[in-house]
Amino acid sequence: MHASKIAKSYLCPVEKVSNIIPYFIKQLNGIVQEREIISLAYISIDFLLGYNRSDCIIHSDKDITSEVSDRIKQIIVDLKTNKPIQHIIGEAEFYELKFNVNEHTLIPRPETEELVKWILEHEFSSALDIGTGSGCIAIALRKNIGAEISAIDVSESALLVAKENAKINEVEINFLLQDILKTTALPKADVIVSNPPYVLDMEKEIMLDNVLNNEPHLALFVPDNNPLLFYKKIAELAFTSLSKNGLLFFEINERFGKQTVAMLNAIGFVDIELKKDINDKDRMIKATKN
Repeated sequence: MHASKIAKSYLCPVEKVSNIIPYFIKQLNGIVQEREIISLAYISIDFLLGYNRSDCIIHSDKDITSEVSDRIKQIIVDLKTNKPIQHIIGEAEFYELKFNVNEHTLIPRPETEELVKWILEHEFSSALDIGTGSGCIAIALRKNIGAEISAIDVSESALLVAKENAKINEVEINFLLQDILKTTALPKADVIVSNPPYVLDMEKEIMLDNVLNNEPHLALFVPDNNPLLFYKKIAELAFTSLSKNGLLFFEINERFGKQTVAMLNAIGFVDIELKKDINDKDRMIKATKN
């Protein structure tokens, strides 16, 4: 092969839109399941070209610039190191909204979308999101209901990302830098929601490397001997600050559903409901302040 052609094939692994999916499959085959490879490819295409799956068919013969081709190649390189696609492109989708994400924030997950959907089935005029991270819960709530929303986080870096995301999604959120474990009182609210750290330290051994090596441990892990550390503290504060008939929502570790219900009951909450997610795991709790 001529030297110039060798250089071109190296720099331009794909030349048309129709080449992108096969290129991803060829490069990642045996590393990731094909279904996930195709999903990663479409996320990359949407980010780089703004094309959805239908657009890819319509524009299948469209030429790819060398710049886009090089970026595709770099995405592949990063994926092979177990870096999450959301961190590679710097954004994630949540509740049909775009969010900036980085190493200081958890990547928003489908289970948390289910929690937001559940909250939005209720009427409320104010809500507080504790441990907001990227701001996905607070922002999705504000985007879908005309309520006053506040959000707190212990990480200043995470709050910077959350504030950017509020701006991107054109919503007003009252963000507060606060350590919930050192907090003595919360602002009054009709709804309090939290997806706090709930992964046991001992579970690190079974976690995927792309999570363990790229997402903030501060937002993930709790001591093995105190799995409800954040839940108990938040519930105690919420019982004082929630309005009458106010609601407390948690995303939880599936291992501790019954224990969390018992803890909430002991504090004085009523109408406690444990809800399963799409994977049939105990993942969410709702409790009412009488």
